[in-house]
Amino acid sequence: MNDCRSAIEACGLDPQIGFLHVVRPGRAALALDLMEEFRAFADRLVLSLINRGQIGAADFVEREGGAVLLEGEARKAVLVAYQERKQDKLTHPLLSETVPLGVLPHLQARLLARTLRGDTAEYLPYLTR
Repeated sequence: MNDCRSAIEACGLDPQIGFLHVVRPGRAALALDLMEEFRAFADRLVLSLINRGQIGAADFVEREGGAVLLEGEARKAVLVAYQERKQDKLTHPLLSETVPLGVLPHLQARLLARTLRGDTAEYLPYLTR
């Protein structure tokens, strides 16, 4: 979420005003919209951590009100795996260049900003195969 919000703000866009998510005070709807493009990467990362036994049901704690939190070493394992995954290289279909996964939110935010400003006709989301 923070990567997408930072990317949105770096492009001069308001992260609070989105297209897909409901606009509510304190909710970065546009950052959540941009994050949807990268959901498959997050899902794949979490499933690989579960399959490798790095996180499991015992690592989660339910709090009062129904909130569920990841605690301890499992939280650290997720953060380390995420930082490592951000270094993986992917080919951007529109740019035809190889870029680190961690740069994709910034590229997509720039493309979105160009579309909103009328510099390009349509926004092309990043689609995974």
